[in-house]
Amino acid sequence: MSFFDSLQLSLRSLKGNKLRSFLTTLGIMIGVAAVITLVSLGQGTSSRITASIESLGSNLLIVTPGMVPSEQRELAEGRNHLTLDDAAALEEIDIVNAVAPQVRRQGQILWRSENWTTVIEGTTSEYIDVRNSAIEEGRFFNRLDVRRQQNVVVLGATVAEKLFASYENEGIGQVIEINQTPFTVIGILEEEGNQGYANQDDRVIIPITTAMDRLFHIQEMNAVFVSASSSEVMEQAHREVEQVLRVQKNVPPTEPIFFQISSQSQILNAAEEIGRLMTGLLAGIAAISLFVGGIGIMNIMLVSVTERTREIGVRKAIGATKGAILQQFIIESVTLSLLGGIMGIVFGLAVAQIVDYFTPLATMVTLRPILYAFFFSFFVGILFGVYPASKAAQLNPIEALRHQ
Repeated sequence: MSFFDSLQLSLRSLKGNKLRSFLTTLGIMIGVAAVITLVSLGQGTSSRITASIESLGSNLLIVTPGMVPSEQRELAEGRNHLTLDDAAALEEIDIVNAVAPQVRRQGQILWRSENWTTVIEGTTSEYIDVRNSAIEEGRFFNRLDVRRQQNVVVLGATVAEKLFASYENEGIGQVIEINQTPFTVIGILEEEGNQGYANQDDRVIIPITTAMDRLFHIQEMNAVFVSASSSEVMEQAHREVEQVLRVQKNVPPTEPIFFQISSQSQILNAAEEIGRLMTGLLAGIAAISLFVGGIGIMNIMLVSVTERTREIGVRKAIGATKGAILQQFIIESVTLSLLGGIMGIVFGLAVAQIVDYFTPLATMVTLRPILYAFFFSFFVGILFGVYPASKAAQLNPIEALRHQ
């Protein structure tokens, strides 16, 4: 019996049990749809994070206090804190264009009856250029505002919307309270979305001197952003930043420095690796449902073999070989699985588009997961069809003809 004859017999058998066939393919369909949806979600999220990191530029170094092992805490005492003096020293490096120190804390924003909990960032006037941010309305604070510790604030797009969306007021010039301290709104940032895993629109920015001395009463900073003159001098800039910090903290070359100096390329590579792991994990979770669907196919095929025992006996009696019986039932199993796979691909693409359109989540559909899902469906059909097909092929024709 030819392949096409076996295919025709398989399709005829499936048509004879339409409801059962549909319910069997449902497991595969859900599994394939889950794989495509979750992989597209993982790829979309990873792509968005990568794009947001790349938008910061390739000439940025980020200095943060490093993790101190317990056995080195005494050695690190006083050497792993960033101060304004450290930022000023970094500005003296010849190949550094700008330096923007930063402090970050959670805070409560209040205006009239509206209130919002958000991130309070303190920094300098150079920050907007170092981080490639832009002003939508108003202005950013200048060096004079920083030097005079002015109570002025620039709002992220989300904060501005939460506070002023219900009022016919653009926000500029309004006085809001941050942790019960009044600040005048002088600017609103353009919408930036997520950078890394943080929402850059859900924050407010104030002069760093105001934040450290008047609002938080602290002397240490969370980070220093260093903008090198070009991407070609990043390695040299990294070395010189480390050298300056060693001098500032009196750390000799033989001892470890307790700061982490990261470039955008390092952060990007880490984000891409995390994205790949996340996508693989999501695909693995979704693939489990495909195997569950395969077990459903094997179960139905075993039932089908039992129901068609007499038919198998008749076919063997008139000359059908074990190979022909084996081929027919494997084709039937693969057909069920591929039908479920095709429906799952269509359903998964639809769900991915719906998620991308109606939610803040990003999805990105590529050809690779679609092909993987299709061939995996084919593989599941063979894997879970071999045992029922082998059982059918091994039936004794005499015993099969006696079956009622």
